[in-house]
Amino acid sequence: MKFLFDFFPILLFFGAYHLEGIYVATAVAMVASVIQIAAGWLMWRKVERMHWISAGLIVLFGGMTLILHNPLFIMWKPTILNWLFALVFLGSAFIGSKPLVQRMMEHIIQVPRAIWHRVNWAWVGFFVLSGVVNIWVAYEFSEEVWVNFKLFGLMGMTFVFMILQGLYLGLYAERPVEAESGPSQDDERH
Repeated sequence: MKFLFDFFPILLFFGAYHLEGIYVATAVAMVASVIQIAAGWLMWRKVERMHWISAGLIVLFGGMTLILHNPLFIMWKPTILNWLFALVFLGSAFIGSKPLVQRMMEHIIQVPRAIWHRVNWAWVGFFVLSGVVNIWVAYEFSEEVWVNFKLFGLMGMTFVFMILQGLYLGLYAERPVEAESGPSQDDERH
């Protein structure tokens, strides 16, 4: 459910593009982003920072696309968003006691501090690369290829990267401390 909520502006953009073209899709994404923020507030009484940033960029770049009748502005939006994320992850390596990826994930998994820093740097690189690849596709391929890449390519790249990150973190995961209830039955059998 949360996955669909997070990605419904992209999904609506994709559907609207294939029905009505880039300008209607852009307007739909702008409206969907505003609805996403309102719905988040109504359901959970909070709006994720990522939704605010994404909506702001969609309204800004979408508005420029519609006013100037130039689809390149909306095509730049994923690149700008990815590069902003890269800057945030980069900044977290130098500001505060923990990199951003550690703050986001340490309640799920415990790994040595150096591993958190490596993973944080990997996210910086991933976001920079994603932004570059998005612009390359936007300029080198057709509009339709870019729209399909925006949904399937960028999302696919993100899922593959997250799986690789999970496997990497799993190599260094620290085992939880056993409860102090005495030896386990397995220990007594040996």
